[in-house]
Amino acid sequence: MQLAGGVVVTTEFIDYFHYDFENESFEDFGQANGGRTWYARDLMKMLGYESFDSFHNAINKAIQACTTLKTLIIGNFDQIKREVEGKEVLDYKLSRFACYLVAMNGDVKKPQVAKAQAYFAAMAETVRRHLQNAENVERLLVRDDISERERSLAGLAHATGVEVYAFFQNEGYRGMYNMALRALRERKGVADRACLLDFMGREELAANLFRITQTEAKIKSDRVAGQAELEKTAFQVGRRVRAAMADISGTLPEDLPVAEDIRLVKSGLKQAHREFVKLDNPKRRKQLTE
Repeated sequence: MQLAGGVVVTTEFIDYFHYDFENESFEDFGQANGGRTWYARDLMKMLGYESFDSFHNAINKAIQACTTLKTLIIGNFDQIKREVEGKEVLDYKLSRFACYLVAMNGDVKKPQVAKAQAYFAAMAETVRRHLQNAENVERLLVRDDISERERSLAGLAHATGVEVYAFFQNEGYRGMYNMALRALRERKGVADRACLLDFMGREELAANLFRITQTEAKIKSDRVAGQAELEKTAFQVGRRVRAAMADISGTLPEDLPVAEDIRLVKSGLKQAHREFVKLDNPKRRKQLTE
């Protein structure tokens, strides 16, 4: 079977795609006890990491992505202890889907990580249609962080005198985008009933996360209180974030492109999870390579 770009998926491609690690492939390292899994410490070496502490950051991000999908961690990330070179160490048994998420959250400067991402993307046509790239996986994580920080900011704002939160929220957007939230929706082409944040790319989401956290920090440090003063603070912080973006990248936030609805990203990842499970079914595996 041939994929876009001329990549041909064959049994040899799937079973013997090498990571240049002691002449063994990703598939060679799989464990077949009650379902195919991979040890995180083996994956760490294949992806070019030397320290498990640094690799653990990619694992944590992958677990967070699983959590936002409401996908059970059990079966994808099972924490275990095992003996390695005579020492008992912490490790994880990872499903194929978990390995994919870890690779997508790996250090992109490492050539092994880029190769792993290409491997998963080319594994099978059905999976390829639903795989999300590393940027979309990161979007999911940042979007989840924003939801948490927005709840924290809303609680602080109400505790310090905000009576109409919509006005306070609008001032933050007006400072950052130089327009009210309604006008921004129209410019971006996002319907009133949809959440604007769900259509932001990684860069724009990160900028808004910074705006939200810094607004909260400013309110606390300056002991701001009252609806009018809190609105003024939200506007001023948004204005500073806008100025920083213009100075650093030369791109204003309202000019950043609209991204795919985050709900579709979540749906695609859930579908990818189901397809990865099928890949480890011997009958399904044979069908995909015929």
